[in-house]
Amino acid sequence: MRDQNYQELVRKVTMYLDNELSESAERELLREIKANPAYLKVLSQEKSFREFIKSKIHRRKPSPALIQSIKEKIRIAPA
Repeated sequence: MRDQNYQELVRKVTMYLDNELSESAERELLREIKANPAYLKVLSQEKSFREFIKSKIHRRKPSPALIQSIKEKIRIAPA
């Protein structure tokens, strides 16, 4: 796969996984993936990587003081 084509595929796969593709672009990508096992591999790798990251990253909860501070600033902000 040429580098430019690969980069375009990765961009489309990323947009697909982020639900940013139009319906027609999504259908086209899925057709391309179905026709080309290498494309399916790219999709599978990206999905696996995202799942790995999600499993390893733990988000901290904001402190009650931070939440209160934000609420106070929202109330003070002019309309």
